[in-house]
Formats: sequence, C-alpha cells, structure tokens
Amino acid sequence: MLMPLAIAVPLVGTLLIVLTGSRPNLRETVTILTAITLFAIVASLVPEVAAGGRPRLALLTMFPGLELVLALEPLGMAFATIASFLWIVTSLYSIGYMRGHHEQNQTRFYAYFAIALASATGVAFAGNMLTLFVFYEVLTLSTFPLVAHHGTAESKRAGRVYLGILLGTSIGFQLLAIIGTWVVAGTLEFQDGGILAGRASEVVIAVLLALYVFGIGKAALMPFHRWLPAAMVAPTPVSALLHAVAVVKAGVFTVLKVTVYVFGIDLLADTGASGWLAYVAAATILIASLVAMTKDNLKARLAYSTVSQLSYIVLGAMLATGAGAIGGAMHIAMHAFGKITLFLCAGAILVAAHKTEISEMRGLGRRMPFTFAAFFIGSLSIIGLPPLGGTWSKWQLILAAAEADQLFFVAVLMISSLLKIAYLMPVAVRGFLPAPGSDGSSSSDGGLREAPLFCVVPLCFTALASVALFFYADRLQAFLSPLAGG
Repeated sequence: MLMPLAIAVPLVGTLLIVLTGSRPNLRETVTILTAITLFAIVASLVPEVAAGGRPRLALLTMFPGLELVLALEPLGMAFATIASFLWIVTSLYSIGYMRGHHEQNQTRFYAYFAIALASATGVAFAGNMLTLFVFYEVLTLSTFPLVAHHGTAESKRAGRVYLGILLGTSIGFQLLAIIGTWVVAGTLEFQDGGILAGRASEVVIAVLLALYVFGIGKAALMPFHRWLPAAMVAPTPVSALLHAVAVVKAGVFTVLKVTVYVFGIDLLADTGASGWLAYVAAATILIASLVAMTKDNLKARLAYSTVSQLSYIVLGAMLATGAGAIGGAMHIAMHAFGKITLFLCAGAILVAAHKTEISEMRGLGRRMPFTFAAFFIGSLSIIGLPPLGGTWSKWQLILAAAEADQLFFVAVLMISSLLKIAYLMPVAVRGFLPAPGSDGSSSSDGGLREAPLFCVVPLCFTALASVALFFYADRLQAFLSPLAGG
C-alpha cells in the first residue's frame, strides 16, 4: 500500500499548496514537507526491492486481462528514488529562485510541480505498459503549464511545441505500439525476458520497437527533440524538472523498461531489430553536441547537451546487452545529479547577475565562486571524468559497446566526451577570467555576489553528490544488476 500512498502524497500536497497560496511561507513549508514525505515513503521500499522483492498491486481492471497495475523492480525503484530525492533539492532551490527573480503565479508553479512528481512516481511504479502510458500522459499535461509559466507569446509558443510533439509522438506512435503489443502478445505486463518472444515475426518486432522508441518523445531522440530546447523559456526550476528530475528521465526510463521487459534483451540481440536505432542514437549524440557548441545562451547550450546525453541511455538500450542496459540505467542517476547542478547554476547566475549569455559571463566566477565551482564539478561529471559519477556510467556503456564488438559506438562515446569538454569547460573558465577592464582582483570585479542561500546550497549539494556517486557507483550497479538477466 506504500506504492499508491507515494502517488497520493504529492496530490494531497497539491491541494494544501493551493489552500495556503496566500501565505507564501506556509505554502513553501507544505511543499518541502510533501517532498520529504514522498522521499521517505519511496526510500522505505528500497530494502524490499534490493532483497529481491517485487511488490505488486492491481488498482483497476478495465477489461479482462487489462489492468492498471503498480509494481516495483530495480529500475523503477531507482528512478522513483532519484526523482523524489531531487524534488526536495529543487523545492529548496525554487524558494530562492522564485523569490529572488520575483516570479509571478508561484502557487500555480508549486501545485503543478507536485502533480508532475505524482505522475513521475506513477511512471516509475507502473506494472504494465497501459499504466505507464496513463501516467506518462499525465506528466506531459501537468508540465505544460510550467513550460508556459510566464504567459508571454514566446512561452505560449514553446508550450504549444512542447505539447504538440510529446502528445503527437505518444498518441501517434507509442499508443499504436501498445495496441500492437496487446494484439500480438495478449498482455501488456512487464515480465523478465519480455513478452514478445516467439509471438511475432522479426519484421513486426522491428516495427513495434521503432514505434516505441520514436513514440517515447520525452527521450528526445532526433528528429523529435525540438520540444526540449523550446521549453527553455520556462523558469530554471522547471528546466531542472524537465532535464534532471522527471520528464526526460521518464522518457529514457520508458525506453529501458520497454527494451528489457516488453521485448527482452535476448530477443533484440537475436533479431537485430535495435541495430539501426543504435545508429540513430549515436547520430543524436554527436549532432546535439555540435549544435550545443554554437549556442551562446547558457540554458540553450545545456538543453542540447541534455539531448545528447539522453541518447547515451537510448544507445545503451539499443545495444541489446545486459551491460548496456545497466550502463543506461546508471546514466539516468549520474546525469540527473550532474545536469541538475548545471541548470541550478544557470538559474543562480540569472538571479544574481541577470546574465543568460555565456559571452557575458567573464569574471562572474570571481563574484560567484561557489556557483561556478559547482558548474565546473557538474561539467566534469557530464563529460565523464573522475572523480565524478558520470565516469562509471560512461565506462559501463563503453564496455557494453566493446563487448558487442561495436567499436564505432566506442568511438562515438569518446568523441562526444571531447565535444562536451569543448562546450562546457569554456563556461567555467570564462567565469574565472578577469572581467573586462578589471585588474584581475575579486574586489575589482565587485566582490562576492552569490545568489540567495536557498539557491546556492542546493547546487553545492548536488555537485558534492556527483562526487559521492563516483565512490558508491558499485552499489548502484549491484542494485541494477537484475536488468542484465532481462
């Protein structure tokens, strides 16, 4: 019963947030307490799953054999734990950002944020493809008002792109794949080893896989990626939600879930159905990195970086090996902490210095040393350099490609690391260079002018967490090891 309770808590929190909207201090206290409560419930389920337990609860029978079901396994448990924990961090950060930037409609912001976390938890706990699809769509609809939060013509246009692509791909492709799976297999349950083996021809398997992968638009595989850069008009906490906490992670989580528990790794390896999609993921990795290098706007650069990083996870899934699935799942966690650090830093720079363009940030690191130091650490994790957590997920993906005799993908991963150095390191380096016209001293650059404490503490914490993940990656890998037997 803790599983439905975990989904219900953010919904109850939404109601309380609306009721306390006229009292900001109380409203934000409710937000933080709700986030802490959700994390406590989710964390209490971890030991059961780690010990091999697979809790399951049928919520509603729609037709015979077609139910809304909640169930837990290591991949969903990891996603729910990461999302619920980072909600606490993002909620604390939002207080400093929303007040420091004098944002309007703050109650609406916190309310929809809570609904988004409830739906993300539902995605993580889904026991079959129907349940996952329902919560996936709720997540899209609940984050649309956050993308269009400012209400300007630009934000409304971005919201239409966001909603159009995500609903278009999910209804046009993913729903068709789900119906096809039901017709072929007679079930939508997630099972170890998949549910399609021996039930369809290789052609049907390949078509269904393509419909799923492109239908999961939140994974931002090219050419269905434009919604993600467009959504950067939203407030920075929303960008953090999109890129690290819930939305894109729900996308790549779903790709992994479908690969392991609907198709099965062995079936994909035997049929070769995922081979060409691996090349699409590789192309997305490189093209998005090259586009990122051209962007002067910091959030736009980080957005295309996310497009590239998500395809690491898709590539891991499409390699159709146990090591690839584990590497992709590990990268969900590593990228979450590294990328949320970078976006929190971008928001802190906007609040404290009112700068959005990288070309204008020279010298800011001397006034905002904690922010730019955190940005440097988060960048190293995204690049995949020790001692940061991103090292191990990228290493696992490289090993998976090498074991599959796919040296081309090893080269892609290596080249992408060099490209990430090229577009992330200049941000941190530029920040610590003397400001134009200064004598190089911090005092001449205006002294320390960090963002509010509620902004700075969370980004420092996530940066340190990226370091900690380097030393605890073996535990995460062991927890996710059942995926290799999928």
